[in-house]
Amino acid sequence: MKKLLLLVLFLPIVIAKAQTSTVHIIPQPVDVKQRPGTFLLTKATVVAYAQPESRTVAEMLATKLSTPTGYTFTAKPSKLTTPGTIQLSLNSLPNAQLGNEGYTVDVSPKVIKIAANKPAGLFYGMQTLLQLFPKEMASTSLAKSSWTAPCVRITDYPRFGWRGVMLDVSRHFFSKEDVMRYIDEIAQLKYNTFHWHLTDDQGWRIEIKSLPRLTQVGAWRVPRIGKIGQLAPPKAGEAPTDGGFYTQEDIKEVVRYAQERNVTIVPEIDVPGHSMAAIAAYPELSCTKDTNTRVNAGSNFSEWYGNGKFKMFIDNTLNPSDEHVYAFLDKVFTEVAALFPNPYIHAGGDECYKGYWENDPGCKALMQKMNMKHSEELQSYFMKRVEQILKAKGKKLIGWDEILEGGIAPEATVMSWRGIKGGIEAAKLGHEVVMTPNQYAYIDYMQSDPTVEPPIYSTLRLKTCYNYEPVPDSVDAKLILGGQANLWTEAVSTLSHAEYMTYPRCWALADVYWSPKESKNWEGFIPRMETQFERADLAGINYARSAYDPIVTTTLKGNKLVASMDTEIPGLDVFYTIDDSVPGRYANKYGTPIEIPEGPITLRVITYRAGKPIGRMLTLKRDDLRKRAK
Repeated sequence: MKKLLLLVLFLPIVIAKAQTSTVHIIPQPVDVKQRPGTFLLTKATVVAYAQPESRTVAEMLATKLSTPTGYTFTAKPSKLTTPGTIQLSLNSLPNAQLGNEGYTVDVSPKVIKIAANKPAGLFYGMQTLLQLFPKEMASTSLAKSSWTAPCVRITDYPRFGWRGVMLDVSRHFFSKEDVMRYIDEIAQLKYNTFHWHLTDDQGWRIEIKSLPRLTQVGAWRVPRIGKIGQLAPPKAGEAPTDGGFYTQEDIKEVVRYAQERNVTIVPEIDVPGHSMAAIAAYPELSCTKDTNTRVNAGSNFSEWYGNGKFKMFIDNTLNPSDEHVYAFLDKVFTEVAALFPNPYIHAGGDECYKGYWENDPGCKALMQKMNMKHSEELQSYFMKRVEQILKAKGKKLIGWDEILEGGIAPEATVMSWRGIKGGIEAAKLGHEVVMTPNQYAYIDYMQSDPTVEPPIYSTLRLKTCYNYEPVPDSVDAKLILGGQANLWTEAVSTLSHAEYMTYPRCWALADVYWSPKESKNWEGFIPRMETQFERADLAGINYARSAYDPIVTTTLKGNKLVASMDTEIPGLDVFYTIDDSVPGRYANKYGTPIEIPEGPITLRVITYRAGKPIGRMLTLKRDDLRKRAK
């Protein structure tokens, strides 16, 4: 009898644990309470919306549910919650805890209720509900599954108001369709800001009708394949056929698409540096006025010395002393402001080379007139003029943290990318900040060992992303609007590659920007990530499995070279060889650091889980191991 009583008492705990293992939601909700039972989706299920403002989300949900199940759902106006109903409704009395983007999802065996204060919250509640159903719900074609959702009560709301992802479409052009697909993907993860980097040295991507040469000339470059910075410059007579741009009608379509998914688009027009494409179209905008300037195709046009110091071989900066430049910018921002109905326009401000300014008579005269002592003050003057242009159009200036140099514009918002220092400085000056430090949020960086990843400047592993904390201890948390991931595309030319660089790192950062700080747990994130892998497979979304790869570090202990091996994901076995054989589960199993003998030695390392290979094999020669020794 005692044993039976213990079994009865123990059984609910087992059931609860089993159900918990199936609730794998990204980002992690604030509160999930599980209950016995499931809701079964059938062809008789009704998708209902209680208010007209809920209709758009209800129609989206009906479409999402119809595609993989094969059932034909349509959204219907109804306040009734009869059995078999999925109802979306706006709270008649706003719930202060939920704010504008929070929601509740209540799943019982008979009814599912999604409630929120605003349609944005319903949209995010829908995303959570879809993740409660089996992974096959993510399929883009007819699939087979039980179509059940566990009974839960979820209360959820975001930690930060700015949850962004930046896509650079200047270095490589992405079609309108690709951009909309990318927006749809990040919206499913509850990101609400799409930072669209539209102009740079390698291309001007937005139609400005009053300045047609910006796209006639600035959107096109000579075709080149290879690593940017190492490609040949244009040859005489070579046709600029590589590129593209978005018409204003394209922009309007993308903006509407994003708005339906609760995504605000922040356009970036990068000035005064990074302006080679604009100068190729209108050479008179620069100090040198070089009519031979072309849109850069990936050739080396700069030399970097460290600590942010560099020299440009080609003038890619707008002339801050020329009033025609500000007339040009007024035309650009007039049209940009009309296309994007959000408060911000990003004006860049980063990596502006001032050498050409320092030698320009007009700039020297302006410095003397304004009693400037350093050329950084010229950029401050420029950005303050830009702020006034934007303010006249009802927009706020946001820029990279270089806009602090020489004196920040009075009402500017700072995007801190060179670590967190600029963000701290801006916040202490009373400015709002978006935290996007390169060592935590630059998703163009390698995800694993340089021997198995396309090489680029640095490495950013998934666990590092996940462990990021956007609010420094020394600042007022209210001034940290949030953060974002940045995908620069110097080495990324296709949407598939963009997805590979974005996921799973943007799954990790979704937790960082949405979920409570207290709920972060790396080991708990792993099963949610692995469920997301399965959903992505069915949705046709590319992603990286780099987190399974082994990590090899080396040290010198006297004359001895010692290799240590580790993994990001706990519970993996690491096997290695140094005898030129291929490692497998019968090879040496790593336990403690090993000495790498002298001679032509090659270390090969691979990870296994449950007796099967799971990570990529690293092949490292002794000389390479010696170079990475600390």
